[in-house]
Amino acid sequence: MIEIQDLTKYYGSTLAIWRLNFAIADGEIVGFLGPNAAGKTTTLKILAGYMPPTSGTATINGYDCLTQPLEVRGSLGYLPENVPLYRDLEVSQFLRFAAQAKGVDSRKQKPEIDRVLADCGLENVRHTLIASLSKGYRQRLGLAQALLNRPPLLILDEPTIGLDPSQIVEIRQLIKELAGEHTVFLSTHILPEVSQLCRRVIIINRGQIVASDTPANLTRELGESSRLAMVIKGPEDKIVTTLKALSGIKEVTARGNGHYLLEVEKGQELRPTLARQVVQAGWELLELKAQEFTLEDVFLNLVTEESEAEDKAA
Repeated sequence: MIEIQDLTKYYGSTLAIWRLNFAIADGEIVGFLGPNAAGKTTTLKILAGYMPPTSGTATINGYDCLTQPLEVRGSLGYLPENVPLYRDLEVSQFLRFAAQAKGVDSRKQKPEIDRVLADCGLENVRHTLIASLSKGYRQRLGLAQALLNRPPLLILDEPTIGLDPSQIVEIRQLIKELAGEHTVFLSTHILPEVSQLCRRVIIINRGQIVASDTPANLTRELGESSRLAMVIKGPEDKIVTTLKALSGIKEVTARGNGHYLLEVEKGQELRPTLARQVVQAGWELLELKAQEFTLEDVFLNLVTEESEAEDKAA
């Protein structure tokens, strides 16, 4: 569905992205992660036909984004970070305008508008002025216009930014429901969003891809240690000192209220030893369990490593 080869973009003398290479197959939900100014939005704008690359190629559904922009736009629905809406129009009027702009046949416009209104939960506000809509409903409307004409690809740039928790849950559920019919390329910096929605993750930092894999594989491969979470009733300072002294323990972090996070050398099974040590010391062991690395750990680790490597090279 998407194929990018050596994609590079400069703004004047400033490098935004450098020789990106990746592909996304039909039906995939792929997260595009990176810190601010990493190059995410630049990449999405090139794919959406908003700007040309400096070099390299990008194709969508077999069409070149630079030389076949009309065919590309017919193959995708794009939800930008800041949804451009005409606030003095009613919801249905805006969707009619968007359908016309997308070339939807006049005879099919009404059923198509009715479909996206239903899919995005907008039927009860179809005659409401956009200016009167909440942020959540405006995001739903932005998603509705992206769905017009059933594009095979959806490109979503920060679809839940600025929403309250309940609105975030609603938009995430909408995206999940769309996944069966569409390929979804989702750019966000909200890591739980990617964990819940995406089968694969591409992480970009300083304009370059630093990782591409499933969230499970990325967390499994992280670091040279594992982690254990413990809840112990006893004197915090003595507990930390005692646990740190055990062979195979790299770090012990007290998190308050008897909670401790232990970093353990990879491959070491220390839970029986830890349990015995706590009991022999006369403390109460309330909990002891393995704690998986999260996508946030992966993200921070990769971004920090890349930044430190570039700083040393400079």
